[in-house]
Amino acid sequence: MTKAELVEEVARAAELNKRDAEVIVETVFDSIISTLHKGEKVELRGFGSFRTRERGPRRGRNPKTGQPVDVPAKRVPYFKPGKELKEYFTEEPEASGPDHSHEPLAAEPAAPPPESSGPGEGGASGTPDTPGDGSPDGFGSHG
Repeated sequence: MTKAELVEEVARAAELNKRDAEVIVETVFDSIISTLHKGEKVELRGFGSFRTRERGPRRGRNPKTGQPVDVPAKRVPYFKPGKELKEYFTEEPEASGPDHSHEPLAAEPAAPPPESSGPGEGGASGTPDTPGDGSPDGFGSHG
């Protein structure tokens, strides 16, 4: 999905014109970027968190000449998906059915637990059968 497609989706979902939707998307992105720039983290419950990491200085190579190059230390942003987002992608996809790509994560039906054929052969992976902790939105009440 591109930024333009995201703007179109926000405009459609919120019944806004594209200009207003673009302002919203830009504001969200700018807020995330400025918060990370200040060294703070951004946590979006049910989705994940954006943080920065320090990368130490290292010795690299110029790919064109092969000469060693000193790469200075720097801060880099990274995204860590939340538990609910990870679980959404670890569930077994349905063989056929409607496309739920535009629905919230909680709207997806939970995958049935895998059948166990005996000890040590398949079986439950230790993940819950349903997303979240049974709260109405399916994401739990993480504080």
